[in-house]
Amino acid sequence: MSLFLTFLYVFLCNSVSLSSSLSLHFPLTSLRLTTTTNSSSSSLQTSLASRRNPSQSSSSSSPPYNFRSNFKYSMALILSLPIGTPAQTQELVLDTGSQLSWIQCHRKKQKPTTSFDPSLSSSFSNLPCSHPFCKPRIPDFTLPTTCDSNRLCHYSYFYADGTYAEGNLVKEKFTFSKTQTTPPLILGCAAESTDDRGILGMNLGRLSFISQAKISKFSYCIPTRSDRPGFTPTGSFYIGENPISRGFKYVSLLTFPQSQRMPNLDPLAYTVPLQGIRIGQKRLDIPASVFRPDAGGSGQTMVDSGSEFTHLVDVAYDKVRGEIVKRVGPRMKKGYVYGETADMCFDGNNPMEIGRLIGDLVFEFGRGVEILVERQRLLISVGGGVHCVGIGRSSMLGAASNIIGNVHQQNLWVEFDVINKRVGFIKADCSRSLP
Repeated sequence: MSLFLTFLYVFLCNSVSLSSSLSLHFPLTSLRLTTTTNSSSSSLQTSLASRRNPSQSSSSSSPPYNFRSNFKYSMALILSLPIGTPAQTQELVLDTGSQLSWIQCHRKKQKPTTSFDPSLSSSFSNLPCSHPFCKPRIPDFTLPTTCDSNRLCHYSYFYADGTYAEGNLVKEKFTFSKTQTTPPLILGCAAESTDDRGILGMNLGRLSFISQAKISKFSYCIPTRSDRPGFTPTGSFYIGENPISRGFKYVSLLTFPQSQRMPNLDPLAYTVPLQGIRIGQKRLDIPASVFRPDAGGSGQTMVDSGSEFTHLVDVAYDKVRGEIVKRVGPRMKKGYVYGETADMCFDGNNPMEIGRLIGDLVFEFGRGVEILVERQRLLISVGGGVHCVGIGRSSMLGAASNIIGNVHQQNLWVEFDVINKRVGFIKADCSRSLP
């Protein structure tokens, strides 16, 4: 079970056709996702258990629309998107680590969020059991699809954090404006789920939003957290060209053959060649091979918007923890583990002082590309006066991968250039909207 403390927001959408530009505004209210106790993040591993090896088909053609929205950030990145004809606003977790997008189709009146009503959309259709994606051994699903009593395609999607969604596979459009819509996309229409928002699956799989909608690039900017009660900073999300793309520094993605099947590899993730980690001025003695897939796929490093904390494999985690213990070990909260994975935590109300003693944290990618986590925002409040370094141990998740979570993507524009197979970064004040 996962802890969602996510708030929704006012946001802006720009839909740009080949010949004209159109701006749309969508006001939203602040809502909370379903919450449970003793968990580490909103969708800490929304995809680790759902990753498989389907054929990869990200199109090289440009989308016929650009889209921009603002989101407020707490733990997960929540977008509110217009779906159906006429459009119904649906709240979705932006997840670069998973594939299938799904929406809430609950008919229960007691659900705290607005569910999608298929009967109100003229572009909605169910996927029949005869559809090619409704076969027992389709690798895109964690459990085989089945036929329900109405001969419709039923799916079950389970995630490593214990959450799940199940319902029917359907086809539906995203309606950005009256003139700008996607083709009908295959989505999950969840009749049962453990959380109150859907998922916008953005990885490289053939059923992801970007693959089906033929999106060539997308980007987002996550603002730093605020401890001010009742205030959640607003960030931005783009589909298509970002006005500041020329300023990005890019790192090439590691790609894998479609036929390559290794037990611990996710070939559909955005896998980056992390080379090292610095704390303060010290480059830790971690072999670069620790951050790349070995013969069994272990060690892959992925950029995941759906994970809150960064997670490292044991060799890297032990080196990071060892260095932090040298610098501030006596101040650590003994016997405390946050979310069952992160044990570099501290009591007290002066996290800035701890950060000053530790120094900046830097993830190095080579050629001047890096993610800098400045010392003043190194520690993250997890409640009860406790602050933690935002890094956990991957093995405690049952994972063999390094995961760069959204907490270490704050105050960065992060662009996923699918066509050119690269990820770009540029430092930004993400609480400010672009011109």
